[in-house]
Amino acid sequence: LQKDYMSKTNTMQGGIFYEDVGSGEETLVFLHGWTSNCKIYKEPVRKLKEMARCIIYDHRGHGKSREANKENVTMETLADDLQELLMGLGLQDVTLIGWSMGAGAVMTYLRKYGCSFLRRVVLCDMTPKQLNEEGWHLGLYQGNYTREDMERSANKDFLSLYQEFAVGAMPKLKKAPGLVLSRILKRRLKYCDETVLKSLSISMKEQDNRDVFSKIDVPLAYFYAEPGSLFSPELARWYKENTDTEFIAVPFRNCSHMLIAEQPDKFTKEIASLLH
Repeated sequence: LQKDYMSKTNTMQGGIFYEDVGSGEETLVFLHGWTSNCKIYKEPVRKLKEMARCIIYDHRGHGKSREANKENVTMETLADDLQELLMGLGLQDVTLIGWSMGAGAVMTYLRKYGCSFLRRVVLCDMTPKQLNEEGWHLGLYQGNYTREDMERSANKDFLSLYQEFAVGAMPKLKKAPGLVLSRILKRRLKYCDETVLKSLSISMKEQDNRDVFSKIDVPLAYFYAEPGSLFSPELARWYKENTDTEFIAVPFRNCSHMLIAEQPDKFTKEIASLLH
């Protein structure tokens, strides 16, 4: 194939923005996190496009898909959008790479659609079940977020909830003065639809994808922050023990939940090492 590194931008039916760049024997599809957008992958894709076809896109209510809203957008909606993208572009033998909520969307996709379109799966710093309970302490905030916490959160204003999450994801924000932090967060939220964010936040917390992993029949990789982030590094062991297929775990040392932004070169290198 003649290499074509010119980015092709387009919009799926329903208003989902995506970019399709590079060429090669393998196809990589990247899914971003909550309140983020596909730009989180720009630097890695700049290098990976020399090795593979790379597709990045903005979820509903995020970035250039901000206006692509449906009533009550859920994780199942994101899984359906992913399936529409794969089928619409005629993709097969795909590597799905999901970070944070994007990893959650991949898990929901696996539950709904299985692995028939896939070559491998890469999950980045995400739990299969956010709500902690008796017998499960590998959820959000390293085991310290329960259904009772979620119910109490329902009475808080959205900016306060987002600040709690953002500081957990990026601990360095704790050092920012209150007004500065507020401006940073409001600027980020400007590129999102608040109604969609609220709906997805609730849907993420209601997910329980633990049973998905015994059914995966393609290789699985898990990238995680060490010594931990929003989630415990012990998740790497859980995935290994509950996956019957080929599995590797890759620690990103001295990182927060924002491991792709903080160590883009390592992220790129680790993805490239999976290609063959």
